[in-house]
Amino acid sequence: MTASTGATGNDQSSTGDTAPVVIVTGMSGAGRSTALKALEDLGYEAVDNLPLSLLSSLLSPGTGGGRALAIGVDARTRDFGGAPFIEQLEALTTREDLHVRLLFLDCDSEVLQRRFSETRRRHPVTPDRRVTDGITGERRLLGPLRDRADEVIDTTDMAIGDLKRRLDSNYGLDVAPGLAIFIMSFAYRRGLPHEADLVFDARFLKNPHYEDELRALTGQDAPIGEFIDRDPDFASYFGNLTRLLEPLLPRFSAEGKSYLTIAVGCTGGKHRSVYIAEKLKDWLTEHGERVIISHRDLNRER
Repeated sequence: MTASTGATGNDQSSTGDTAPVVIVTGMSGAGRSTALKALEDLGYEAVDNLPLSLLSSLLSPGTGGGRALAIGVDARTRDFGGAPFIEQLEALTTREDLHVRLLFLDCDSEVLQRRFSETRRRHPVTPDRRVTDGITGERRLLGPLRDRADEVIDTTDMAIGDLKRRLDSNYGLDVAPGLAIFIMSFAYRRGLPHEADLVFDARFLKNPHYEDELRALTGQDAPIGEFIDRDPDFASYFGNLTRLLEPLLPRFSAEGKSYLTIAVGCTGGKHRSVYIAEKLKDWLTEHGERVIISHRDLNRER
């Protein structure tokens, strides 16, 4: 699940008479419908499959009443085209009465293929051809939108609950503007997380897995934290980690980056990475940052 920022066409905050508008697009099967429902639960009025020719009318001055809107747009949308859509989007981001953000949901192609296979659905872009052809064609068609998106969320390894929490943090109507930080622990044996902006490796630390009395515990349990703290290299490692992040965070904010994903990995994603991710979350929270944490591989079978 890749979470990153693309070109930010509109960095104004949704305060006063500014109406928040989230345009949700992305790959079929990546969770667009789920995202729209989650935004609706947050208080947005959700509109799906709106023809592009009606987008300007929906958002014309004086018609919205300042309400928050979540608008679904994808390759199935009538009269869809990447260039015309981006042209309309750029015009909307110049308006002072709107706070428009483009959210792109992506997913690994193999996972998308498996999802279509499991549900026995045809791909909407190429209903008369193979699913793989549809995924390839749609990825090419939507490429310019992904490049332009204010945020890209990769849902490859993301549970529905994690997606909802992320949307709540980023698009909640009562959320103050500023950098949102996502911390994730993961297992290297299951691959690097697609969405990570910064990745830190904890595999050099002593592994609790090889201690019989600790193996069944996780990095959220006190004995694991005590074991890792006793590693002679841990204190300097964590100190250097925080010293690296401290000057970076305000620079990210100054550059207009709204979302930052920090991933910490170890071999199994159960002990060292979990403990460090939790400790990093506490440190960032103490420094006034807005933080969400998830443990990608904590509850997976080994």
